Amino acid sequence: MRVQQKALQQGFTLIELMIVVAIVAILAGVGMPAYQNYSKRAEFAEVIAATGPIKTAVELCAQMQGLTDDASNTFKANDASKCGKAGEKGIPADDGTGYGKVDSTAYAVTASGATITATATGDDSVDYTLTAKMDSSGRVGWVQGGSCSAKGFC
Repeated sequence: MRVQQKALQQGFTLIELMIVVAIVAILAGVGMPAYQNYSKRAEFAEVIAATGPIKTAVELCAQMQGLTDDASNTFKANDASKCGKAGEKGIPADDGTGYGKVDSTAYAVTASGATITATATGDDSVDYTLTAKMDSSGRVGWVQGGSCSAKGFC
């Protein structure tokens, strides 16, 4: 007489596989938009880094030459004796040729402040600006802005 033994289950059932696929789909649906935003922010870091050499040069020049008129503490636009022009006193010239993710960089001084602007390549033309604020001790502080703030890149 043969005794029938119950066969042990081997593998996964169809419902178990469907549940795993559904969980993976939900995780991918949440993760992909977050990853895309992360990628764009990482690419924009190159634009932010492009302002570094100009920022350093302006700070060095400001320590030696000054950015403002000592009496009125107003910024001296295009003043050859101060740090008012790109391409002079160690400040890099404006670069409109672009490279990598950077479309252009520019430095300008107006009566309201010294501004560095870097623009990204692409359809958005997102820009990053740094505006110099000089205190009475001669220290340069920077305020960041531009259209990158609205997109969450900076």
